[in-house]
Amino acid sequence: MSAPDPALARKILAAQPFSVLLGTRLTAFGGGEAVLELDVRDELRQQNGFVHGGVLGYLADNTLTFAAGTAAGADLVTAGFSIDYLRPAGGVLLRARARVVRAGRTRVACRCDVSTVDAAGAETLCAIAQGTIAVSTPPDGSPAPEA
Repeated sequence: MSAPDPALARKILAAQPFSVLLGTRLTAFGGGEAVLELDVRDELRQQNGFVHGGVLGYLADNTLTFAAGTAAGADLVTAGFSIDYLRPAGGVLLRARARVVRAGRTRVACRCDVSTVDAAGAETLCAIAQGTIAVSTPPDGSPAPEA
C-alpha cells in the first residue's frame, strides 16, 4: 500500500457535505494518526450553552475513520464506535485526535480524544471514543469478506 496522502484525505473531507456545512478542517494526517478541528459557534450548542453531544460524536466518528485511512486507505466505513462524554464542551474550537490501535486486513481499531480549546489555546479533554473501521477493499485488492 502507498503512503497516506494528505491531499486525498482533504479531498475526501471536502466531498462530505455535512463536514463542509460544519466547517471541519483536517490539520494532521499520517503515521497512524489524524486530527480534525471545528470552530465552535452558537448553532452547534444545546440549550445550556454547551456544544451538542451529537457534534462531538460526529467529530470523533470522522476522526477515527481518517486515522484508519492512514493505515488502510480511503475505502472505509465506520463499523461502530462508542463515546464517553467526560465534561461539557465549550471554548472556541474542538480538536479531535485519533490514532490507530491495531490495523487488520478488514478492520482497523482506533481511539480518539476530543478536546475543547479556549481563546488562550488551552485544551481540555471533553470526550473519548473508540471505534472499529471496516475496510471495504483490503489493501491487497482482494474482496473483503462479508461482516
